[in-house]
Amino acid sequence: MKYTVSIEIGLPREEVAQLLADPAHLPKWLRGLVLHEPLSGVHGHVGTKSRVVLQMGQQKFEGIETITRREPADLRGIPPGSVVHFEREIVGGGMWSAARERLTEASPETTLWVSENEYRFSGVLMRLVGLLMPGAFRKQSLQHMQDFKAFAEQGKDVREAKD
Repeated sequence: MKYTVSIEIGLPREEVAQLLADPAHLPKWLRGLVLHEPLSGVHGHVGTKSRVVLQMGQQKFEGIETITRREPADLRGIPPGSVVHFEREIVGGGMWSAARERLTEASPETTLWVSENEYRFSGVLMRLVGLLMPGAFRKQSLQHMQDFKAFAEQGKDVREAKD
């Protein structure tokens, strides 16, 4: 299953990239995050493996995230017109997923965030979930992007939100 979602954020691209890359901010916008701990490497850098635990309602997901691309490696002083890339793979719970994130300048003060996502499922139950609920994955990705936008633009923290 593959899909693409996007959102415009009212901040310069360099600021958005730095906020996305900072592990201290993850719990503020990544709804359901229980744990994100590096097992090897430096958080957010290519080759780093991290244990990720997410709680979504009654369901808990645990997997291993591997950073497969981060360009540029230094997120300060990004040249105008260049694209920032963050890519990762997550394996766990009968699922493999890849996310390819691109940040481009929509204007000097706004950033377009495009997220291409791919999921592959193993096991009968997970394949069934993928077939019956493909929209749920897209909806969750978009929710994470909207939560990040609210955090970045307004300082809203999902841990303080009332659903």
